[in-house]
Amino acid sequence: MTGWVVFDYGEVLCHRTTALPELAGRLDVPPATFEPAYWAHRDPYDRGADDVAYWQAVADTVDTEVDAQTVRELTEIDARGWSQLVPGSEQLVEALAESGRRLAVLSNAPASFARHAEGQPWARHFEQLIFSGDVGMAKPDAEIYRLLVQRLDCAPGDCLFFDDRRVNVEAARTAGVHAELWPGAEVAKSMLL
Repeated sequence: MTGWVVFDYGEVLCHRTTALPELAGRLDVPPATFEPAYWAHRDPYDRGADDVAYWQAVADTVDTEVDAQTVRELTEIDARGWSQLVPGSEQLVEALAESGRRLAVLSNAPASFARHAEGQPWARHFEQLIFSGDVGMAKPDAEIYRLLVQRLDCAPGDCLFFDDRRVNVEAARTAGVHAELWPGAEVAKSMLL
């Protein structure tokens, strides 16, 4: 049994964001126009670009404007949209914590979301919360897996990492980390408890 269990956040611990229609409405653009812009600029945001740079890039793409207040509102809506935990995943985390397993999160997410996540009730179960926006690198970069094992103070093989994207799983394996494509909470529970 590995020493650490490490979870991706988005679409593993939480549902896919529910906020895209609300965000599109806040910018007064159709959701079909907004969504491609939202995703097109996400990688730099996940790697440390600030909220203003991200939302300005989205606004430029959909041919609208944002001010400081709009950026704050969009950032808050976005964080809420990614805050719907999957009940089975939440129960799994609680059970693992109660059993004494050491838990961490490794997620591609902006720094503003990291600050939001740190205050959520589920965060108390994790010894380490590593968000790409805080460290200026993102999965599947090899460097982020090296940082993970450094922060956990363990050998790469002493942690099991779950992610919903095959490219991230393969990159973790290349770095020597035990990694599995997220099988869902019930299957993970049978693997871990």
